[in-house]
Amino acid sequence: VRGALFFRSKTILIHQKKKKKKPKMVLISVLNNCLNSITNAERRGKRQVLVRPCSNVVIRFLQVMQKHEYIGEFEIVDDRRSGKIVINLNGRLNKCGCISPRFDVGLEQIDQWQINLLPSKQFGFLVLTTSSGIMDHEEAKRKKTGGKILGFFY
Repeated sequence: VRGALFFRSKTILIHQKKKKKKPKMVLISVLNNCLNSITNAERRGKRQVLVRPCSNVVIRFLQVMQKHEYIGEFEIVDDRRSGKIVINLNGRLNKCGCISPRFDVGLEQIDQWQINLLPSKQFGFLVLTTSSGIMDHEEAKRKKTGGKILGFFY
């Protein structure tokens, strides 16, 4: 008998309830998750942060941040799944964020987005994805190209 417990020659039936599956959290934005992890670790004063999962957009965004020395080196760990990234922090980053949805930004609109998102014109960068690749807003102005906005950091 399934669900029965035998105790001193008496059979006691145990009623088994069907377990309800708990709803699982789904990952909406890999980039947003990564940038929030970096910001939280930076605020806590951590020297390193482990980010998962990994994607090509996240890697290119981190390369732009590394080019401007807001983060140190990062290492991509291949776990034969979606990958992990170990990022060395240097304490220079104040905030980084993702813009969702990815709005279209023309060349003439870059200055307005810069005013809206960054605290000052002197520092901070917008990250755009263009037909020439993922780059910051200053490089996009030099190449005279617009694109879609991915995020910002300062």
